[in-house]
Amino acid sequence: MKNQFEAVPLKNLDEWEEDLLRRYPDPEAIASEKSTEEYRNYDKPERDTVREFYRLNHTYQTYDFVLKKEAEFLSFNKKEMPVWEAFNFLNQLVDDSDPDTDLDQFQHLLQTSEAIRRDGHPDWMVAVGLLHDMGKVLCLFGEPQWAVVGDTFPVGCAYSDKIVYPEFFKENPDFTDERYNSKFGVYSPNCGLRNVHLSWGHDEYIYQIMKNNLPESGLYMLRYHSFYAQHRENAYDHLMDDHDREMFKWVKLFNPYDLYSKNPNPPDWKILKPYYEELVAKYLPETLKF
Repeated sequence: MKNQFEAVPLKNLDEWEEDLLRRYPDPEAIASEKSTEEYRNYDKPERDTVREFYRLNHTYQTYDFVLKKEAEFLSFNKKEMPVWEAFNFLNQLVDDSDPDTDLDQFQHLLQTSEAIRRDGHPDWMVAVGLLHDMGKVLCLFGEPQWAVVGDTFPVGCAYSDKIVYPEFFKENPDFTDERYNSKFGVYSPNCGLRNVHLSWGHDEYIYQIMKNNLPESGLYMLRYHSFYAQHRENAYDHLMDDHDREMFKWVKLFNPYDLYSKNPNPPDWKILKPYYEELVAKYLPETLKF
């Protein structure tokens, strides 16, 4: 029987992209351990760290804080190390903001990339699955988790009530600052997300590290995979331009793999290692600057 994702000749790049986007995943098939409704349960999270994480995150992620962190980290002068050294660090990190897994981050990356691979997507998208949370190496440089992980959101404009735990923004100084608390704040209508500063964390960091190594569709996945207020709630369409809207099709394609592949059963790294070593060597240099 012919696999539904088996490659067939396509006439041009646009047709290829349309074919790929039609391969939208079945969330229930990915969520092997629990129903999709049980994911992202912020009303009664299973882990006590989640609410406290978001209280800190929403209190301290100000517009000025984000600009400061961009200036500090996007010069990439902290450390140069092999890709696999960064992955080894992620073996030690459990995300305090995530109510759906208590596995270390490297196991989550493998679960995501393997789910993408099983659905027959191209290897650059498998690479995105493997790399999408690598920016959490920010914790290696002493950054607290509230400045690294969690859902992202624009700063410099009003906080949407569609962001998880919006009540915690009342303690953020930008909440009452007239420069930043209007609908558009420091931005203009439909200015494009490339001109918008999102809360600082691993999404922007890994995007900036990888922006010369992957196609634009994959880079959008990296940069906005935690921007749930938009790709799930559509709360910031007024800041997006037409190019963003088109590219968010890729973000939405990626999201079910990131979210629903989380389960308590770690992948068998011994079996997977040869494939991923070859994949990483295809797309990345031997060392990366962080």
